[in-house]
Amino acid sequence: MGPLAGVKIVDMTSVLMGPYATQMLGDYGADVIKIESPEGDVTRQIGPTRHPGMGPVFLNANRNKRSVCLDLKHAAGRDAALRLIASADVLVYNVRPQAMARLRLGYDDVASVNPRLIYAGVFGFGQDGPYAAKPAYDDLIQGATALPSLNARVGDGTPRYVPNALVDRIVGLTAVGAICASLVHRDRTGKGQRLDIPMFETMASFVMGDHMGGLTYQPPLDRGGYARHLSPDRRPYKTADGYICAMVYNDKQWLSFLRAVGRDDLLADERYTSFARRAVNIDVVYAELARIFLTRTTEEWTSLLDAADVPAMRMHDLESILDDPHLVATDFFPVVVHPTEGPIRDMKVSATWSDTKVERQRFAPRLGEHGAEVLREAGYSASEIAELQRCGALKLPEQS
Repeated sequence: MGPLAGVKIVDMTSVLMGPYATQMLGDYGADVIKIESPEGDVTRQIGPTRHPGMGPVFLNANRNKRSVCLDLKHAAGRDAALRLIASADVLVYNVRPQAMARLRLGYDDVASVNPRLIYAGVFGFGQDGPYAAKPAYDDLIQGATALPSLNARVGDGTPRYVPNALVDRIVGLTAVGAICASLVHRDRTGKGQRLDIPMFETMASFVMGDHMGGLTYQPPLDRGGYARHLSPDRRPYKTADGYICAMVYNDKQWLSFLRAVGRDDLLADERYTSFARRAVNIDVVYAELARIFLTRTTEEWTSLLDAADVPAMRMHDLESILDDPHLVATDFFPVVVHPTEGPIRDMKVSATWSDTKVERQRFAPRLGEHGAEVLREAGYSASEIAELQRCGALKLPEQS
């Protein structure tokens, strides 16, 4: 159905970074088999929930997957995982490589079973540096790549994390691209390979791509930082009755904006006459814009800026975005009926292809929901599956 139809992925990830990546691969058509521990992915427990183990974070990061619940510390559970890996195209994991080695599921272990496998790890740090074995979480990597310090510079001086699992999602997106590139290489050469996607290095590049500034040069020309992003007045503009997000950016937009608001006086002010001059005086420019935007209502500004062809968007909150007219028109948040959770709000896949249709094939699964089905496909008999369950290597839902 999708561009990755026919690709089989064994997903040994949990929490958000890995599941976000594998959900995207599943959205693109891959058959994603999620191997969970007997306790299940911890995000199952993040509420609010209608039923235990089916929280919203899990529901929104695990659609288009089949769940198999195996105890990988049990010899029979590990053997079952290896049998699934033997016919897979990709294995994705997000524990430290040292943990995979302890389970005897390191790259050499699985490559001997499936040399065509793409063995993709999303974890904290590159394995050739002193942090190789350190644990990592989103908050830690945000701090280590300067994001809280940047928030402190534009706020009240208190370092704060971005209120979003930014690192997990950016590294997850990076993993999707790297895995797809590895599949292209494998299809050209017939060879699988190990693929490491470290959080720290990925985010160091992401943040410093904007903020390296004068530190790019040797010797440095300044202490780094992109002035526009660090201006204290770079924020949604307060209007007479609310807020609006506007971007008066290039010279054409500035000319159109100043004429529309009757501020021809600023056309002669050298601080506003070119992109380069505005960049040097960005704090002054943003402060003046803040004063101007106080003079009209949000609705008045929306009409004026649209007419002047100046980019602007209403500022949403978590509830109002659900009613955004564009997202409503494109049915981005469809209400669907989950087999156990009832009506839930889903999200569409944002990318579209002209020749391959992408749509949800499966809802986020119950813990171990597809264990028997997947193992039968791998060649296990009913009696073997029953024995795996009896010895504790396999956990199936009660109704299975």
